[in-house]
Amino acid sequence: MGASYTSELAAALAPDVLRRFDRYVRVDTQSARQRTQSPSTPGQLDLGRLLVAELTEAGVADAELDANGYVTGTLPGNAGNGRAIGLIAHMDTSPDAPGAGVEPIVHADYDGGVIELPRSGTRLDPAAMPELAAKRGHDIITSSGNTLLGADDKAGVAEIVAAVAHLAAHPELPRPNLRIAFTPDEEIGEGATLFDIKRFGAFCAYTLDGSEVGEFQDETFSAVEVIASIRGVDVHPGHATGKLVSALRLAAQVVAELPSDRLTPDTTSGREGFIHPYELTGTAAVAEIRVIVRDFEEQRLAEHVALLEQTATSVVQRAPGATLELDVRRQYRNMHEYLKSVPYVADAAQAAIAAEGLTPVRIPIRGGTDGSRLSEMGLPTPNIFTGGHEFHSVREWASVHDMASAAATIIRLAEVWTRPDRWTAGP
Repeated sequence: MGASYTSELAAALAPDVLRRFDRYVRVDTQSARQRTQSPSTPGQLDLGRLLVAELTEAGVADAELDANGYVTGTLPGNAGNGRAIGLIAHMDTSPDAPGAGVEPIVHADYDGGVIELPRSGTRLDPAAMPELAAKRGHDIITSSGNTLLGADDKAGVAEIVAAVAHLAAHPELPRPNLRIAFTPDEEIGEGATLFDIKRFGAFCAYTLDGSEVGEFQDETFSAVEVIASIRGVDVHPGHATGKLVSALRLAAQVVAELPSDRLTPDTTSGREGFIHPYELTGTAAVAEIRVIVRDFEEQRLAEHVALLEQTATSVVQRAPGATLELDVRRQYRNMHEYLKSVPYVADAAQAAIAAEGLTPVRIPIRGGTDGSRLSEMGLPTPNIFTGGHEFHSVREWASVHDMASAAATIIRLAEVWTRPDRWTAGP
């Protein structure tokens, strides 16, 4: 006998959430880092068209896909004070792991053991994944082992569409005006770039882009990307004595001289930040290092960037003839800086999670969401769980039970925003 759902509502939503998720993950929406247009890849438009059709069928009469790849729509409310509340998820998947040809597999009534996937020797071992170990009796969905699954963030997309369809089919359930948006290119930091907040018209919004059941977040990393470009002195290796200055070797030395026992993703946790070189390319003539720098505090973030700059400068200055160019790009800021003045927005998420029979867990995200930039842009947007795990890898998985709970939480959230105390919240 499998594990029970958190509520009758979640149990009723589960089949629809799973059917939609199964459809969505089969569409290749992997974004491309070197973006020259929006969206960066055509598959995102394919999914966008599918979502417009499904939203329209569900009763969202104004569902549309714009020229930049954003899907939007409105489910009119039947209660509340006329404010619109936004529900947002992103359509793209990460370029960090293969994303084409996803073949989802449902492991019904998970027995708590190792899950062996049929391709590439991929295995999910609960001994190394405590979150998985806790899902005995759940229906677990994975890829076939040689691609990511796409739970980040097609779980969120499926949960929103299923919840909106349920609300449209049950007009007796109270809801405010709901604005829906599915964004492109979130995984490459561009999901909010062309988001038209004024046209969206919501008072606040929620991204469905979290992980463990019950979690919600109103705090994220602040983020910077640094691109270090090194030019060396290239000479034929047979005549290089005393002349060659290899840009590629210098780049490797910069990476080697950065701390390895601290300030790395694998040596930090909680509220600790890091410096993470994620790509090194080049030749003896020219090399490039791409680095992401993260922290919750602005001062510490600046210190990490300064350490990276000092390390790269020191290495290159020791090599006569080599030059260094540093491009420091601000990506997003800790959403808490913008949400702390509207605490009732995150409080509503907490109330909705509790109403679904879950224990709300308020934790900071060691990452970012569209909500990080949207909050900075003026649309307060905390984040809610989806039930997915091991994102950006071929080990990615999700609990169907937890995905259904997330969809049910959306419906509870709609009800929360029709309560009289919410009508007077905020300015």
